Amino acid sequence: MARQPKLLDIEQVASGWVNKYVLTYEMPDGRLHNYECASRKPIDAFRAGLEARGEGKVDVAPDAVCIVARTPHDTLVMIREFRYPLNSWCIAFPAGLVDPGEDIVRCACRELEEETGYAVTDEGGVRTLSQAGFSSTGLTDETVQIVFVEAERTTDAHTEPNELIEVFELPIADVPEFLKSNTTPIGTRAQLVLESFA
Repeated sequence: MARQPKLLDIEQVASGWVNKYVLTYEMPDGRLHNYECASRKPIDAFRAGLEARGEGKVDVAPDAVCIVARTPHDTLVMIREFRYPLNSWCIAFPAGLVDPGEDIVRCACRELEEETGYAVTDEGGVRTLSQAGFSSTGLTDETVQIVFVEAERTTDAHTEPNELIEVFELPIADVPEFLKSNTTPIGTRAQLVLESFA
C-alpha cells in the first residue's frame, strides 16, 4: 500500500448543525494539500476520529441508523422525504441520528416509529450489517448502521414540523419494476438495498 498523506492541521471554518472543516495534509511527495469536508461532530471528536482512523482503528459507534423494515405482507416500509439540499422529494428507508449513549436497536425502533408509525414486532429478531458504513467518504465522516427489522403499523407518524415525510409500502415482488420506473431521486443506501431484493 502506498504511503498515505500525513494530517497536519484541522481548521473549523463554519459551525452549526453541520460543521465545515479544512484539513491540511502533507502529501507523500512533500507538497501541502487543503481539503474541505463536513461533520456533525465538534472539532475535538472530529479530530479524535481522524487520528484513530489514521492509526488503522475503526469507529465502533455509528452516527445514524437506516431501517429496512419488512412487514408480514412481504412489503418494505419506505418513505418519500423532502430533502432540502436536493430541493426535491427523495426515496429512502426510514433513518435517523443515534442519540448519545443510545443503543442501536433502541434507536432503530424509535426512529421507525417517529417517521412512519410502524413498530418493530420482534426486537430479538433485529439484524444489523457487520459494521456501519460511511455515507459519503469524499464529504463527511458520518457512519450509518443498516438495521433489518420486522414491523407493523401501530400508530401515526410523529415527525418534526420541518420533516416532510410520506410513508408507503413497496411490495417486494414489485421492487424490480419500481427501480426501472421510479423518477424520484433515491438515496444510494435505498437503491443498493432494493437492488438486493430485486
